[in-house]
Formats: sequence, structure tokens, C-alpha cells
Amino acid sequence: MSTEKLHRTLSGRVVSNKADKSLTVLIERKIKHPLYGKIMKRSKRYHVHDETNQYSEGDTVLIEECRPYSKTKTWVAVRLISKSNAA
Repeated sequence: MSTEKLHRTLSGRVVSNKADKSLTVLIERKIKHPLYGKIMKRSKRYHVHDETNQYSEGDTVLIEECRPYSKTKTWVAVRLISKSNAA
């Protein structure tokens, strides 16, 4: 058994890259209402560290949980999943 820790990973869309070395990534998930059964969208924004400023708004990225870089930034961008169509 390896001693490597497993970090949570999520994929989402970059909604802001205005700050230096930082992104805001929107993660959307679908849940089923416990009583009525309707499928609902739930979303959350994460502050993500981007050391090289290589991601732009609209890109889909894979993010991974990491050590705290600041008070709210505890995720790091790992890789690009798909490029934005707007460019």
C-alpha cells in the first residue's frame, strides 16, 4: 500500500481570472430532491491557485485540494480539460 495521500479533485469552469495567480472556478452538480424527486442544480465557487496564469475565463479545468495558499485559497489548478470557445 502506498503512503501517498489522495486529494479530492473536481472539474469546473473558470469564471474569473482577474487576480494574479488566482482563479475562481464554478463547480456545478445535480442532485435529486429527497421528497419530490426533481433534479436540481447546485453550484459552488472555489478560489484556485494558478501559478503560471495560463487559464482564461470559460476554460474547463481540473482542480485538486492542496495546502492553504491564503485564507480562502486551498485548491490548485492541475490541468486543462477543454479550452473556451469564446477565444
